[in-house]
Amino acid sequence: MELFYFVVFGALGAVVATLELSKTSKDRINTSPAFNSFKNNYLLVYSLMMAGDWLQGPYVYYLYSTYGFGKGEIGQLFIAGFGSSMLFGTIVGSLADKQGRRRACVTYCITYILSCITKHSPEYKVLMIGRVLGGIATSLLFSAFESWLVAEHNKRGFEQQWLSLTFSKAIFLGNGLIAILSGLFGNLLVGSLSLGPVAPFDAAACFLAIGMAIILSSWTENYGDASENKDLLTQFRGAAVAIASDEKIALLGAIQSLFEGSMYTFVFLWTPALSPNDEEIPHGFIFATFMLASMLGSSLASRLMARSSPRVESYMQIVFVISSVSLMLPIITNFLVAPSKVKGGSISFAGCLQLLGFCTFEACVGIFWPSIMKMRSQYIPEEARSTIMNFFRIPLNIFVCIVLYNVNAFPITVMFGMCSIFLFVASIFQRRLMAISDKPKMESWTAMKERDPEAEPLNNWVMLCLQASREFLAG
Repeated sequence: MELFYFVVFGALGAVVATLELSKTSKDRINTSPAFNSFKNNYLLVYSLMMAGDWLQGPYVYYLYSTYGFGKGEIGQLFIAGFGSSMLFGTIVGSLADKQGRRRACVTYCITYILSCITKHSPEYKVLMIGRVLGGIATSLLFSAFESWLVAEHNKRGFEQQWLSLTFSKAIFLGNGLIAILSGLFGNLLVGSLSLGPVAPFDAAACFLAIGMAIILSSWTENYGDASENKDLLTQFRGAAVAIASDEKIALLGAIQSLFEGSMYTFVFLWTPALSPNDEEIPHGFIFATFMLASMLGSSLASRLMARSSPRVESYMQIVFVISSVSLMLPIITNFLVAPSKVKGGSISFAGCLQLLGFCTFEACVGIFWPSIMKMRSQYIPEEARSTIMNFFRIPLNIFVCIVLYNVNAFPITVMFGMCSIFLFVASIFQRRLMAISDKPKMESWTAMKERDPEAEPLNNWVMLCLQASREFLAG
């Protein structure tokens, strides 16, 4: 392995260690023993859940290929996963507000364990069922746990600022350290111990089962709106109107979809970008380097959120611009550096530059996750938190399905350019959110209905759209 990879990994590791060890009282939040116990319990569960997810990621494509499926069939399986998350996952995830967030977290564990079990079968239909179950589980992972945490945090009367500490630590551990350790553990199971490509899925199921046991034994239930007379359709309508009636929520959803859509597209693009001529690159080591860069970002986020200034809405504008520029590097290097026509070999000079840019993007990802969680906790109403968060994932899943279906239809520079534009648009939306963040929330459809029982939903939609237009033009 080339010295370059070690230098980048070592430099990132040194910066992360320096950031963590050099924190002063201004960078830390003083909390209570009761909160620390609550936080550590959640972090343990979240880390186990993420271990169950990260262990599977590097081996899904490899497992399918060992069963003899081609690129087209594997692509259909991946599309089924994202499509399931969009359709079934939205429904199941939204039920968490009515049926209970703790119950939804347990459902995530059961669903993902069943998905892992299907990986033992080489039958395409069984694997397709596994992808559908995995898509449902993904929706629950990114909505139910956060919804439970925010509601439980508020129910126990902890200070609002302490929530950002839990968010940043969860990303530092779950999306950073656990991802690296999972990659190394998976490599041990498949490579060193030669247990086969299905071994990481069995290990993931074990971690999920342990996490589920902790949830069942130590978590209490909480709900959004548990009204018995509120069916799922009414719940969806209420969430949709909440998004339409409050520009802050709508902007937040657009920002999340634009950034995460670009992030998931990057996952499919970074390998061909770094090895356009089939250069030999250490995929596992590069993945670990990306996760270390993400840890750097989450460490920076914890410092930023521990202070009253700058506000999250302010510094995220800069983060989106930096991430946009970082994904422009493949296009810039394509024009400035003469492409090599030699097949194979080691990573090129252009590839080295792009790797540095990709690490910068991953650092932005590390800042994004705890920051968007904090903004969601501020702007999304508690009674429909899980439903609205799953609504946000609908355009994201549509976008990723389209990209997967057309991944070979466009040059890679076009795909990166599209992601860069999306991220720049996210920065514009973030600037707008910053401008209106201190303004009072507009009256929701539910509030209007309570004030005027004779009001019609369609009329309210028109009123709210007009009100939002006036607000935007007056902004």
